[in-house]
Amino acid sequence: MTGPGGRVTPPVPVTPVVPAGPTPKSASAMVYYAQIQQTLLAQGMLRTDGGSEFPVSARMLTENFLRIALRDEYRRSQGGFVREETASRLRRWERPIRVGIRFGASVTPDRQATDRARIASFVARLSAITGHPMSVDDRAPNFFIHIVSEDEREALGPTIRATLPGLSPADVAGITGMSRSTYCLVYALAEGNSSAYTRAFAVIRAEHPDLMRLSCLHEEMTQGLGLPNDSPRARPSIFNDDEEFALLTDQDELLLRMLYSPELRTGMTAAEARPIVESLARRLTGGEI
Repeated sequence: MTGPGGRVTPPVPVTPVVPAGPTPKSASAMVYYAQIQQTLLAQGMLRTDGGSEFPVSARMLTENFLRIALRDEYRRSQGGFVREETASRLRRWERPIRVGIRFGASVTPDRQATDRARIASFVARLSAITGHPMSVDDRAPNFFIHIVSEDEREALGPTIRATLPGLSPADVAGITGMSRSTYCLVYALAEGNSSAYTRAFAVIRAEHPDLMRLSCLHEEMTQGLGLPNDSPRARPSIFNDDEEFALLTDQDELLLRMLYSPELRTGMTAAEARPIVESLARRLTGGEI
């Protein structure tokens, strides 16, 4: 290489850009969740089929809907959310859902591409099931999905407060300090006394192995539509803490169809909704209560 005045300029050495490896905390989480997934698979859990061998009666569908859509898994207190099942009103989205995907710097470009494709596909599926307008829109989202490492999640406080200003400091700490036993979570919020959701915030651990990562996307995106509770009686379903099913099941699709039926009204109590839910369940299953 020749520089000004004909001098020979030695080449500038190029230092290859090597992606930083996971932090010790993140590396430990990767090992932990890989072991969890391996154990669950060995037990026959994390099934990826729809559970078609389990017939769902109109009675089962009715009771599962009332437990999952019209009861909350957590009660809100001054110290944040406390795990305690409580009665609630029917909540769902009335406005179009625009999903924004946010990745921590630890998530590699190829992993981001895979996650984006899966989220876009599932958004289209959820929209087709519910009949509710949904799209991936990073410009003006109202349903945020953050895929982050341990360290990145712990630093999410300012982002959470800016996105969900209604959350208390204890609620924010519940996200940034998420325990290992919580694989992923979603907060869906309405404004004022309304039961219509206007914003949601989901957190998915970047350390999850592939199937657990996809399972979290299915569960949190679906719960964020208005199915907030889990029930040990719901089978086949992802709304069951036993982790038998990793992905949305046939019954879960029916629950979503019921939730977004125009025959139901946002804000209904369980007593108000029951006769309509029973009628919907009979039609969807072709059976009697």
